[in-house]
Amino acid sequence: MEINRRTVVRGAAAMAAFGIAEGAAGTAFAGTSSPDSSSSTSTASSAYSLEFDSTAWSYDAANDVYYQLGKVYVANPATTDYENLSIYVPGAYLRATANSDGTTYTATVDPKGTVGAYSGRTAPIVIPVNTPGYAAQKPATSYSYSSVSQYLKAGHIYVWPGLRGRDGSTGTRSDAAPWGVTDLKAAVRFLRYNRSVLPGSTEDIVLFGMSGGGAQDTVAGASGDSPLYHPYLRTIGAAMADAHGRPLSDAVAGVMAWCPITSLHEANLSYEWNMGQFASTGTRASGTWTSAYSTDLAKAWPRYVNRLGLRDERGRHLKLTESAGGVHLAGSYYDHLIEVITTSLNDFLSDNTFPYTVTTMGGPPGSGQTGTSTTYETVDDYIAYLNTDSTWVTYDATTNTATVSGLEGFVRSQKTASKPVGAFDGYARGQTENGVFAMGLDAPAHFAPLTRDVVKANESTYATYSDWSSDYGSSAYDGDFAKKDSVGKDMAWRADAYNPLYYLSPAFGGYRRSQVARHWRIRTGIMQGDTANTTEINIRLALLNYGIRDVDFATVWAQGHTMAERTGDSTTNFISWVESVTGK
Repeated sequence: MEINRRTVVRGAAAMAAFGIAEGAAGTAFAGTSSPDSSSSTSTASSAYSLEFDSTAWSYDAANDVYYQLGKVYVANPATTDYENLSIYVPGAYLRATANSDGTTYTATVDPKGTVGAYSGRTAPIVIPVNTPGYAAQKPATSYSYSSVSQYLKAGHIYVWPGLRGRDGSTGTRSDAAPWGVTDLKAAVRFLRYNRSVLPGSTEDIVLFGMSGGGAQDTVAGASGDSPLYHPYLRTIGAAMADAHGRPLSDAVAGVMAWCPITSLHEANLSYEWNMGQFASTGTRASGTWTSAYSTDLAKAWPRYVNRLGLRDERGRHLKLTESAGGVHLAGSYYDHLIEVITTSLNDFLSDNTFPYTVTTMGGPPGSGQTGTSTTYETVDDYIAYLNTDSTWVTYDATTNTATVSGLEGFVRSQKTASKPVGAFDGYARGQTENGVFAMGLDAPAHFAPLTRDVVKANESTYATYSDWSSDYGSSAYDGDFAKKDSVGKDMAWRADAYNPLYYLSPAFGGYRRSQVARHWRIRTGIMQGDTANTTEINIRLALLNYGIRDVDFATVWAQGHTMAERTGDSTTNFISWVESVTGK
């Protein structure tokens, strides 16, 4: 079962080289030997110590919070501007005495101190991943209680690491993938290196993020202890073992991902199958080479998804099959997608009362465009609105349930394509994700072999169009794929590292060669044009097929690319979820 033979074979060989044995789903990571991590990071020639300074706490007496800012979390940072973290702790979890300087405190863990159901030893550690578009996450430079208050009041320990990203590169340093997740893993390892002097449970580390942040915490949650990251971690002096030489882990307990823009290796294909095949303007207008390209990408995606071997909760093998109209709009996978869409609509009808006001978002921030609001007096009015252009929803008032008949009507009504053809790996390397995988300084790069294969197979046809350029050909992809980064790794290695399915699906060489998070909560707005519905669906299915039992998933109707929730607010719901899944 192969997705890309070069990638899979190379990945499998890499795993064999590291001597990784196949692990069981849901294996506990605490104290687990991390592959190829038998030697601890040497600090003899290191610029920074990995030791946490327990004599340097600051204290917010008004809110009973101890905190430290700006602790560099690796021994040989590429940039201290990003690779430092802040930690915020409820006062109950520490015993502290004032130092002679009158401003700082020396503190030890108070295992009996409690906040709600948590103690100084059992409190979960939550880590935000706020990296939209895979951008860098700036570390805190000053203390603010308001930004962390809800988490601390709930008894969480809040750790805010700076992380490099695609927008952080300088004239001498590239911060492209996989450095963002590498830094995140290094921060997790730093916490475990110092667990004897820090409060909280390092077995209950939970990541949370939205969009590119949701993507990176999804990657980190799937790739715990993956050897693909070890060359990068060693380069920056991450903690690979504790002071006694015992291996450390970068696996986490939980992941909260809102609208994760991930699975970038196949995202061009799924975007055109899910949405692009129903569009006919812009780069999808008839007579353009990109219109033909859109169709070819859409045709390639069913072949890919059928090789994943996904199954639903009932054990049904999910596949796409040919259909009378459109591109493979039939089969058990198609039926499953329609079930997800139908469930989303019926959850909406169950959660809300009418009259109901729908507010559409305007343009991107700074565009000056404003959204619009429309109020629907009854459910029937709303269903009529959904069916404005074609009838694709039927409604039974006696049961307050709706039935969705097909994908095309839904997409045309609620999820139109907002990105051009080549939505992620752009044919001219102009998409955000081309910058995520930049090769060298300010050099956006192609990264998706599945896209390259489509271009290669159809290049002679595209060349007959007047808007085609030879610069868009497969040789441009091959050239980028052959280059190596500062650690000596090629694009196949880097793209695997940033593909959550590489670790979760038996179609890839990294399957069962990582420690996968035990708890997942995934939310996405169904209206977003930022990625296909299939992105989050496939992550959920792959987790369930892997054996992860706790996957809390919802596609939220009437919401777009946002921290989508069926009811309530995202922070409160996240805090409640953490309480439900962490040990106390």
